[in-house]
Amino acid sequence: MKRYYPKNGRVILHVDMNSFYASVEMAYDPSLKGKPLAIAGDPKQRKGIVVTCSYEARKFGVKTTMPIWEAKKRCPELIVKPPNFDRYRTLSQAIFNILREYTHLVEPVSIDEGYMDITESYEWGTPIEIAEDIQKRLQNELDLPSSIGIAPNKFLAKMASNMKKPMGITILRKRDVPVRLWPLPVEEMHGVGEKTAAKLRTIGIQTIGDLAKANDIQLRSLLGIIGVRLRERANGRDDRKVDPESVNERKSIGNSMTLPQDAESEEELSEVTHKLAEKVSSRLKERGLLTTHLSVMIRFRNRHTITRSKKLDSPTDSVGDIQRISRALVLEHWNGTPVRLLGITAQDLVEKEEAYKQLDLFTYQKEAKIEPLLETMEKLKEKFGSQIIQKGFPRS
Repeated sequence: MKRYYPKNGRVILHVDMNSFYASVEMAYDPSLKGKPLAIAGDPKQRKGIVVTCSYEARKFGVKTTMPIWEAKKRCPELIVKPPNFDRYRTLSQAIFNILREYTHLVEPVSIDEGYMDITESYEWGTPIEIAEDIQKRLQNELDLPSSIGIAPNKFLAKMASNMKKPMGITILRKRDVPVRLWPLPVEEMHGVGEKTAAKLRTIGIQTIGDLAKANDIQLRSLLGIIGVRLRERANGRDDRKVDPESVNERKSIGNSMTLPQDAESEEELSEVTHKLAEKVSSRLKERGLLTTHLSVMIRFRNRHTITRSKKLDSPTDSVGDIQRISRALVLEHWNGTPVRLLGITAQDLVEKEEAYKQLDLFTYQKEAKIEPLLETMEKLKEKFGSQIIQKGFPRS
């Protein structure tokens, strides 16, 4: 079997579970199979937003992050169930236990997807045979569908797994990139979101192929080091290794400042907090990382030092978010004593490419607050036309 594996390169699998939360609910309750199903918060009150939905629901236009009232409007027969995170974590552990039977080089990316380096796993068969065996086992043993990408690196494996859903297996080689990836719109590339795609279009980049051929200096000016990295990926190059320990090794990025004169007012503390937030944000963006946990350190004139932290609802590298949250922490725990040193640390870091909005029960409650407004806007548009409500801009 070794002849089916490259002599110098690697063979990477990206295993991506299909509609994971909905699939888990179907595995526990087979009567839900084949029906339009959405997992969302507080379904009895039609509040909250859709976390995920079955492919049957997607046919009606139901999408992730859509308010329940809108999903119900598009699909009156939609079955809405609340999330069961303990159940999802249990099944996630079972999934990765199966993957680790084939290789110790398994890197979880999130609860329902991960990378595998099977370069030395040839005793299990060819790469396609291993992928087929994994997919069958996940289906037969856990009753969970999956899609798998096979490629020489992580980026191409991720792109491949997205090409055929549900229950697909796709091989993507570097030589396939010009034909299979370059014609695609740039926003379909893993790691390019709507905002980044909009920026790229300002310099004439419409497709992945345009990005692959773009000028490095222009990209660096527009997006920083991330722009150059995206160009490399668009050309099918990615030297990141599959790291089993990455899920446990969440490094931090922090900055602290000993003040020339002790700060004695909220204005002074806010000014220092802003400077620190700018530095932390800049370093996060340089490394392509987002933080999910912020902490502040306050050292008073008497050298007494405290640290306080806050978990974030969604990953961020925004200087505004970091400054706002850090400032609130500082002012909440400042006792009026002059401050000698302030520090901000971004913790529990995730790669920007892999980050996704964490939709938990707390997020549902926050999102639900704006639903009455959204519903009213929708009714106005239906009655008076889509142009009746436009986005407003502040006057200068």
